[in-house]
Amino acid sequence: MIKITFPDDSVREFEEGVNGLGIAKSISNSLARDIVAVSVNSEIWDATRPIHDDAAVVLHKFDTPEGKHAFWHSSAHLMAEALEALYPGIKFGIVRLLIMVSIMMLIPVTG
Repeated sequence: MIKITFPDDSVREFEEGVNGLGIAKSISNSLARDIVAVSVNSEIWDATRPIHDDAAVVLHKFDTPEGKHAFWHSSAHLMAEALEALYPGIKFGIVRLLIMVSIMMLIPVTG
């Protein structure tokens, strides 16, 4: 068992290897649906990455700066992978997010 400390300084024990999603589910299913990332000891992690040691944890929804950052960062990687599948050999610059935004500006939005 590992000890997870929450922002209010409460501590709960979980099985070693639990992830942010599992922690969120233990609180409520609606919270689990809303989180996009987790901070573990002040480092932002994917919500599905296992936690193996005692840690301080913060769950991030999209409405937090950390949640937005994680969401857009992951989206940039997904967009880059999609572009690599469509255009084999494509070369990316240093900041994939700029590529994603540039491409998205070229895609017509239809309603």
